[in-house]
Amino acid sequence: MPAAGLAAAPRLHPQAWIMTPTSRTLLFLFVTLLVILLIADDISQVENEEEQEALKSSQSTMKRLFPKPRRKTSRRVGSTSLPRPAAINHLEPGDNSSGKLASSGWTFNKTLSKLIRKNVLRFLDPERDISILKGSLRPGDVVHYVFDRHSTTNISENLHRLLPSVSPLKNRHYRLCAIVGNSGILLNSSCGSQIDSHDFVIRCNLAPVEEYADDVGHRTDLVTMNPSVVQRAFRDLVDDEWRRRFARRLASLSGSVLWIPAFMAKGGEERVEWALRLILRHAADVRTAFPSLRLLHAVRGYWLTNKVHIKRPTTGLLMYTMATRFCEEIHLYGFWPFSHDAAGKAVKYHYYDTLKYEYTSSSSPHSMPLEFRTLRALHHQGALRLHTGNCHAQPELPKESRNN
Repeated sequence: MPAAGLAAAPRLHPQAWIMTPTSRTLLFLFVTLLVILLIADDISQVENEEEQEALKSSQSTMKRLFPKPRRKTSRRVGSTSLPRPAAINHLEPGDNSSGKLASSGWTFNKTLSKLIRKNVLRFLDPERDISILKGSLRPGDVVHYVFDRHSTTNISENLHRLLPSVSPLKNRHYRLCAIVGNSGILLNSSCGSQIDSHDFVIRCNLAPVEEYADDVGHRTDLVTMNPSVVQRAFRDLVDDEWRRRFARRLASLSGSVLWIPAFMAKGGEERVEWALRLILRHAADVRTAFPSLRLLHAVRGYWLTNKVHIKRPTTGLLMYTMATRFCEEIHLYGFWPFSHDAAGKAVKYHYYDTLKYEYTSSSSPHSMPLEFRTLRALHHQGALRLHTGNCHAQPELPKESRNN
């Protein structure tokens, strides 16, 4: 009998505890879902911990390579620190600070230059990667394009004949090097004689020099030639006149290295072959080089590791990165990725033609303004020297080294 005032507890039928098949299925699904959620949460925590560790490691590397700029206006020459590109103010066309680089007070930082060389060598060896060598390929071998791994080309007899047997820069070292870009900022710069006074001069995309020599000089020790140059500057060599022009340009190189990125992207193989035929037919006095298939990704990897988030390195940045291997002091001319100069005057994309270019377009394969800001930061640290003004207003390059 139940206690007074308490109702009797209802009796449960024994079968009420037996779960139906539907109930068991629902319970199983619920438990399974709960387990999945718990596993996902654990995975997320692990990933977050790994990201935090990677971030700490990255920040440690960046503090070592790109420390925050000192507030002091004076810079101690010999510092091993590199500037952090992200800390540099964004440069706009017409920003006076972007054009005036205080070159008169520039001092070469030899220690920093050596540090950059050492770090670049962790990603690539420019002496080796500047060209594929003859012994590594045979005619008919299949090569995958760098930017389109699903597309291939075959090594032609002509290309194989022109592959170097040894690196064109093997055991080479130069005290003063100039890398000449093609920006219209060079026009009326009077930099020609200064450029020619360097020990080694690198030019980009077979740009014309004779008619612009007062501003760009004429000395050439290495010049690049993208396949598109054959189409854009020499009309795809469609007739004898354009073929003669191309042959004359090759003749003017007089033993220089002609650097041809033949395996970057599909579409230029015919133009490369046309150019190679003319080189062989006219016995042009050039030393051809064809960059290794790993070069571009290695260069991009170096800059990405240093938090310079470029898309695809420009020819100019490629040349600078490689030049750190065999050049002690590097000077850059014709690097200006803006449509106007510091005074607001219009600047041509190329000093020699009327080609237009959207520097900040999202469809562009390059990150030119970012590259420029990075180089500008290195200029202020003394790792390299950017020349963006009139060279008559700058002192001549010294005959003796200004190294620390």
